[in-house]
Amino acid sequence: MKKFFETLKNIWAIEDLRTRILFTLGLVAVYRLGSFIVLPGIDPEKLTALRAQTDEGLMSLLNMFSGGAFSNASVFALGIMPYISASIVIQLLAIAVPYFHKMQREGESGRRKINQYTRYLTIFILVFQAPFYLGNLKMQSGGALNPAISWTMFIVTSTIILAAGSMFVLWLGERITDKGIGNGVSLIIMIGIIARLPEAFGQEITSRLFNLSGGGFVMFLIEIVILALVICAAILLVQGTRRVPVQYAKRLVGNRQMGGARQYIPLKIFAANVMPIIFAQALMFIPMTIISSLSAESSSAFVTVARTLSDQTSWGYNLTFSALIIVFTYFYTAITLDPMQMAEDMKRNNGFIPGVKPGKDTAEYIDQIMSHITFPGSIFLAFIACMPALAGLLNVQAGFAQFFGGTSLLILVGVVLDTLQQVESHLLMRHYDGLLSSGRIHGRSGVSAY
Repeated sequence: MKKFFETLKNIWAIEDLRTRILFTLGLVAVYRLGSFIVLPGIDPEKLTALRAQTDEGLMSLLNMFSGGAFSNASVFALGIMPYISASIVIQLLAIAVPYFHKMQREGESGRRKINQYTRYLTIFILVFQAPFYLGNLKMQSGGALNPAISWTMFIVTSTIILAAGSMFVLWLGERITDKGIGNGVSLIIMIGIIARLPEAFGQEITSRLFNLSGGGFVMFLIEIVILALVICAAILLVQGTRRVPVQYAKRLVGNRQMGGARQYIPLKIFAANVMPIIFAQALMFIPMTIISSLSAESSSAFVTVARTLSDQTSWGYNLTFSALIIVFTYFYTAITLDPMQMAEDMKRNNGFIPGVKPGKDTAEYIDQIMSHITFPGSIFLAFIACMPALAGLLNVQAGFAQFFGGTSLLILVGVVLDTLQQVESHLLMRHYDGLLSSGRIHGRSGVSAY
């Protein structure tokens, strides 16, 4: 405890770090305040049906990412997810379209252009997504919508407000990244997740301790132990950036005669980190977005499939989600690690893999290694992502089950580690002790040294 307070004192003593933390807290407060500002013409006291709709299923996850703004019919209701969807599309274009691929290789100037295109695409997505949200809001309003307001006028003005609200949230995230601490966009998502934790925790305690069929205090303790194990697994996944020994890589792709000192190939066991889950989750939101604006009586084959893919507890949802995660793990690993570029860099720096010719052979060798180590990593990632559904089988409340794995837990762990890593860097830079007495905190971008 003394070490903890001493670390807080050291953090406060560094003026630049103190300013960044206070600036970040100030913008987070603005974001949280905005999540309670309701769209004009909506009575928040009558949104009971909308809040009930977001208590479980995929809607609850979307509501969690927005920090409750979705169920509040807030100006920030669409949150940061349209920007995430736009980023996914741009990254796909960088693979398929030579123009974007070239732009990606242009360094800082290319990055600025890509960010600009991402913002334009975000606005385009918002213009289409906002009416779907408003259509669902109308069906779930329960008298919350002022009848004196023209529906046409309401949908036009509210679409503009929702789009502006999401872009303002994006602006807050970028300001946090530039002048605050941590990655702003990721931090905003994390804050939304944490905002739902106290309520979900309280509901689970009430269910277990005061419901005779809830299993009692013992079952609640078992839940906490399982949750702790899942968190440890998530930390392992997020920090799984240790370099692959050449000797281990050799066993993966065939025996070769190798000698000398122990050597390492700069590959990551979980090179994609949590991005495949985020990509897959963004796609899984599409069916829910479409059916949310349809009437409950709709029973076409498409609507039936869409409803199945919107149910987090269904086999259809979890199998599709897992398949997308595996596919995106390979995809994101491919765009993150270029074997040919790595082979060229090794050759340029007089590096080599014993028993493998430089150039094309080295690139093929590295590609084989990545193919072998990516598959088990993707399976583990899919398992962690489906943990909320498994928790639901143990009668864990839907809100609390979201913290047993999936996108929410991995984002939470990843952002916390990244932020702590930045704080520790500021401390060590000014010759203070780090946050841990031994070892270093490694975020998603950290690479362990041997």
